[in-house]
Amino acid sequence: MIEILEYLELTSVAISVFAAAVMVVSFAWSALRCTRRFGDRSRKDNFSLFKVELGSGLILGLEILVLADVIETITVTPTFESLAQLAAVIVVRTAVSWTLTLETEGCWPWQVSAQERDNA
Repeated sequence: MIEILEYLELTSVAISVFAAAVMVVSFAWSALRCTRRFGDRSRKDNFSLFKVELGSGLILGLEILVLADVIETITVTPTFESLAQLAAVIVVRTAVSWTLTLETEGCWPWQVSAQERDNA
């Protein structure tokens, strides 16, 4: 049984590292694309696209980190205090994800975006 817990702890660390890598690669990719578009678009349009691309990568990384936190909380220290900490982390990360979605898409996650309304 202890071996399984050790593997789950290592899995949690690996998932956290993967999430950080997703965010770093997302930043690098977004910055590279922004640099390539520098002469093609206005600064405002280019920056808006940069924010959308970077925000999408950050949202994905945050969702992956939530998975790592769930695994860590369940396996490493299954106490009521760790469960409360997990709940707080999930609430904060959800709020950050929602505000990133609002910033990148222009509407809350549960609302229909202007682009989807125009296509309907």
